[in-house]
Amino acid sequence: MDEGTEPRAGEGARPAGRRLGRDWPIAALFGFIAVFAGLDLFQDISAGEGLGHVVVELCVELSALGGFVVVWRRFLSAQERARGLAQDLDRTRADLAHWRAEAQDALRGLGAAIDRQFARWQLTRAESEIALLLLKGLSLKEVASLRSTSERTVRQQALSVYRKAGLAGRAELAAFFLEDLLLPKGAAALAASPGERRG
Repeated sequence: MDEGTEPRAGEGARPAGRRLGRDWPIAALFGFIAVFAGLDLFQDISAGEGLGHVVVELCVELSALGGFVVVWRRFLSAQERARGLAQDLDRTRADLAHWRAEAQDALRGLGAAIDRQFARWQLTRAESEIALLLLKGLSLKEVASLRSTSERTVRQQALSVYRKAGLAGRAELAAFFLEDLLLPKGAAALAASPGERRG
């Protein structure tokens, strides 16, 4: 949409995935440095190298081991976060599937009610399609692209929908069909429906 798009499911997992990809080679590099520095240190001690040389190599060894530990812990932490995000995504998908299954009858009923209201407003087929796409949240530009027509034509058809329905614009169109669906339990009895208020 023009106003900005919602993040898609699973996009939250990307930073953790990128971190996994970055941390693994760095941890491996520190590991190799630690192994080779350790071998060299062992050989130097065996050969009786001077204390200064041994201390320098010991510092390199400890630095490499420290770097390996820090990066490896980051790698494991990112892996754990990625697993958590994957589980959250699976739960969200399961919840969505469950909601869709439960709401299927209501959604079919709502669709039929919307079609009947469009017929009462005497919308043409094109106007009905425009109104439905606007209800779904598409911008005029997106509707024009879907219908392979100009944005100007879509705007004129949308204005015709609002005029026939006696509505001020997209917000009132959405409210006409959806406002009562969004009321908390028990509040529906206290509020007049959009049709009652207008008619």
